[in-house]
Amino acid sequence: MSTPPVPGPVRAAQPELRRWSPPAVQVLPGPLTAADLTGCDVLGVPVAPGEEAVQPRPGAADAAVRYGVDLAALCAAEEVSGEAGRATRLPVPAPQGSPRRLLVLGVGDSSPQALRRAGAALARAAGPAGDVATTLADGAGADGVRAVVEGFLLASYTPPTAGRGTPAEPAGRRLLLVGDVPTAAVARGEALAAATVLARDLAATPSNVKDPAWLVAQARAAVAGHGVGVTVREEAQLRRDGFGGLLAVGAGSPSPPALVELRHRPRGRAAAGAPHVVLAGKGITYDTGGLALKPRESMVSMKTDMTGAAVVLAVVATAARLQLPVRVTGLLALAENAFGGSSYRPGDVVHHHGGRTTEVNNTDAEGRLVLGDALAHAHAALDPDVLVDVATLTGAAPLALGKRHAALFATDDDLAAQLAAAAQASGERVWRLPLVPEYAELLRSDVADSRQVATAPGSGAGTILAAQFLQPFTGGRRWAHLDIAGPGRSDAAEHEVNRGATGFGARLLLRWLESLAA
Repeated sequence: MSTPPVPGPVRAAQPELRRWSPPAVQVLPGPLTAADLTGCDVLGVPVAPGEEAVQPRPGAADAAVRYGVDLAALCAAEEVSGEAGRATRLPVPAPQGSPRRLLVLGVGDSSPQALRRAGAALARAAGPAGDVATTLADGAGADGVRAVVEGFLLASYTPPTAGRGTPAEPAGRRLLLVGDVPTAAVARGEALAAATVLARDLAATPSNVKDPAWLVAQARAAVAGHGVGVTVREEAQLRRDGFGGLLAVGAGSPSPPALVELRHRPRGRAAAGAPHVVLAGKGITYDTGGLALKPRESMVSMKTDMTGAAVVLAVVATAARLQLPVRVTGLLALAENAFGGSSYRPGDVVHHHGGRTTEVNNTDAEGRLVLGDALAHAHAALDPDVLVDVATLTGAAPLALGKRHAALFATDDDLAAQLAAAAQASGERVWRLPLVPEYAELLRSDVADSRQVATAPGSGAGTILAAQFLQPFTGGRRWAHLDIAGPGRSDAAEHEVNRGATGFGARLLLRWLESLAA
């Protein structure tokens, strides 16, 4: 175990960042011909691919009448394909009382995924305009409506700023959904989009602002008023209770580690027989790599290395807000992996909560150490029916799967299928990788229960080995592991995904909790 850190300078107080406020979503029942869109800047209507020409979908024909144009001819002239996620502005005059811009939005096969992309395309094409009206959600069903709302809100998002850069959305901006649109589905879409936005905001916050103590305060604020129990284990208690993984990783930083436990418990009849899910999130508020110092280029995005904890916080807060009839406990394993005289070292043996020991051979593989403590605590003290962790854990995951899929591991096929179905419904994609017991030999240590990473040259399978390292901490319980190192960050905007911190996993896990409650 490393020695306690030498007291460092007090982190200077930072001004509060300006956070984005989402547009309000409002339903206008009735056909487009009856809707009063005075003051709207943009109207978006859907079209789908056809054999010879694009096919109008709800509201498209009414828009043609409203603007006095031949929609089919205009779409042909503008080479509109109807492909999901394509938006085309049509050159039309704007009659009195009509939005000044008309967009046609490709909806492909009109699946929820296609409608989510269409909603995102509408947001990006509209830009920072005033009110935006659309018939995309008209008759789309609950899942389609949710997808349109999620796509529009998430593609409209801008990260926290210090008062400069991308301007915020205009105050009071609205998304007007025209037609047969169930309001309950709108509210659920707003809630899941808000969960993703919270995770994005936390992950995008610069690390000179956020440290473990800042995240503790954000966790308390996010769940306030929703009946969520909060327990915070700070450094002294972590030391008393033997959370050696968190202590070792945080040893080099003047900002001490913490373990936050958040408890959502359903009320009334919903509490009877409700399954207990424990979610654990990696919360490294900045990762230098420690003594295994990262190259400068690799450090640039490390403010987002606490995305797993941000996602878990957003999921628990939203589950409580929606009163989902599932017992959910969230564990946020928070530390800063800094470089200093008291940093933990290769060759150290870490004593985890629960007694398991790890021989350290790479201080830049710190996430598995803090997660090991969290998982061991969940097994020993929380008695979950199922345990799921989420983390930006390995650079090997995006090498294997790219930036659009998370790596999924699960101890049984049913749990894997549930999470894969939730991924499909949410649009947050996963790919299952195997747990390979034989690979445990690559982590064998002569001085501890296991090594932290394999040391054999060319052993490969880094993502699988990280999962194999974590599995013993679960005590044989039903468990799934989501390595979101790829999709947790994005180099460019695409559909509902923004550049930078994406909040990947929040909608997936909330969809999964909804399925458990069904």
